[in-house]
Amino acid sequence: MQMLRFAQHDRRFLHTFSRRGLHSAARLGGLTYAMNLRHRTLVTRLPSAFRLLLSAFCLLLSTSAHAQVETVEGTQPPQYTWVSGGRVEGHLALHYSPAGAFSPDSSMLAVVSEEKIVLLGVNDGSIRKILKIHIPGLSELNIHSANFLAMNQLFLLFNGIFSVKGKGAGGSTPLIGLEWDTIEDRSASTMESIGKGGGFGPILYFPHFESLVLYKAGTFEFWDPRTHHGGQLTIPDLTQTPNLYTFSPDGHWALLAQIAMSTTPDPVVVEAKQHRFVDSLRGHAGTVLGMAFSRDGTKVVTACEDGKVRVFSAPAWTLLQTLSGHNGPVHWAEFSPDGKWVVSVGEDTTARVWSVEDGKLQQTLQEGRDPLLTVSFAPNSEAFAASSEKTVWLWKRQ
Repeated sequence: MQMLRFAQHDRRFLHTFSRRGLHSAARLGGLTYAMNLRHRTLVTRLPSAFRLLLSAFCLLLSTSAHAQVETVEGTQPPQYTWVSGGRVEGHLALHYSPAGAFSPDSSMLAVVSEEKIVLLGVNDGSIRKILKIHIPGLSELNIHSANFLAMNQLFLLFNGIFSVKGKGAGGSTPLIGLEWDTIEDRSASTMESIGKGGGFGPILYFPHFESLVLYKAGTFEFWDPRTHHGGQLTIPDLTQTPNLYTFSPDGHWALLAQIAMSTTPDPVVVEAKQHRFVDSLRGHAGTVLGMAFSRDGTKVVTACEDGKVRVFSAPAWTLLQTLSGHNGPVHWAEFSPDGKWVVSVGEDTTARVWSVEDGKLQQTLQEGRDPLLTVSFAPNSEAFAASSEKTVWLWKRQ
């Protein structure tokens, strides 16, 4: 039943559409009267003294309702409200994974800002510390990502210009991985060359299984930055580079998208133990720009160039929900760790919070004028951060 409200002469009237026609109820002199406006007959038995007056009054209302009616749609109030928690100049891993940008206890957020790392306090939005990344023999550092390995330890991915003694600048370095102590503000490991020799596809860090992943020529290489150990996953049928990929938390499934020379934008599903393709996530009308598993591995969310966010079941790989609302491409979507929310960000400069339970939009958040490109949730699900190319915004749940 659709509810309509309007006011006239300081009295409030409530109209309802039902299968029996349009009804009107008026509160006059402490008594409530009802009339069927379609047939202009009284629904309830009224005192005769009021019949003529009320009939004329309701007839007037029925002829002028179009100009006075305001539709009130039934909406589900959000269980929580997300409020701004601060902003800082910088970015969250624009081309790498931002999943470890929050500290394990959810108290700090690591933001890349030129050759520095800004540690932002989540509770009050204040800058806790600025880490000045200085590497002897390197200049013009380009820091790509900063992910927490432990409470006071970051893993950095960067490159720079190395200097040759007596000859000045010697050229650009390959991608380098390095652990950084946030208390002492200094390196905590030796530098490791990542993807030496070139030819590697995207290099992503996955904190849920503590590994850096690289792709080259049909093989995914896994490397643990703390133990410096790793492994490989070879997929014989994969002959073209996937420019986007992710893994389930248990490592059993891989999703591959933006595969060169592919005739479909739909991500393909790989069963890791069998090293083979088993299915695809069908229904996308544009390039898939982001995808992620839920923490329990039972759902997948995709962000698409066609402006839609889609939620699929795993391992059935069936479409559960299509979330519409963004005006333009959606760049990233992520589940909250508790599995209750999806946050998506896009070209329309908004972050949108969706309920996983029913797929309804809970809140639209907008702080800046630039497209939002990545999003990361705090481990406790109480905060998330979204990043444009130059600015990171923090939102907290109330």
